[in-house]
Amino acid sequence: METTEKASLEQFESAALPHLDSLYRTAAKIIGNRTEAEDLVQETYLQAWKSFHRFTPGTNCRAWLFKILFHVIHHHRRKWFSLWLRRESENALEDLLTYEPPTPEQITDEDVLAALKKVPEDFRAVLLLADVQEFSYKEIAAMLSIPLGTVMSRLNRGRTALKTHLTPIAKSLRICTAEVEQSRA
Repeated sequence: METTEKASLEQFESAALPHLDSLYRTAAKIIGNRTEAEDLVQETYLQAWKSFHRFTPGTNCRAWLFKILFHVIHHHRRKWFSLWLRRESENALEDLLTYEPPTPEQITDEDVLAALKKVPEDFRAVLLLADVQEFSYKEIAAMLSIPLGTVMSRLNRGRTALKTHLTPIAKSLRICTAEVEQSRA
């Protein structure tokens, strides 16, 4: 291996590999399948390596990798998902637009993850990027190639959907907040 190629490989590894776990976790949450998530992250790193010459050192490598990941996921969805799944998520969205009281905070991680799987994929992606990975709205808009207003709308709807799925669990656990008590009266 030539010294230039070896240096480039070392730069790529030091800049990109620290983000492997967060890319995998995000892909797994969005896709819902660990094996497919591994494949998507592998494809992300392959594309990142091929285009690493276009990466500007000193910029946000994490955001760059997440943008590539979401392009890979988008391609994956286009290839594998059929039209009826989109209709299903539109119907689910209509059901989610009703008010639900805030979700109490004493719910298990498993309950939250199960509820997160029920959130429509577009909303889940924005929700994970904003609330888990802590990207700014502007960074999310750039990564997903959507307007800033769409990011805010999807985040709001994603949070509402998550609350909708967690509220019955909270009620069954008899975890109540003042707002839930007021809604019962």
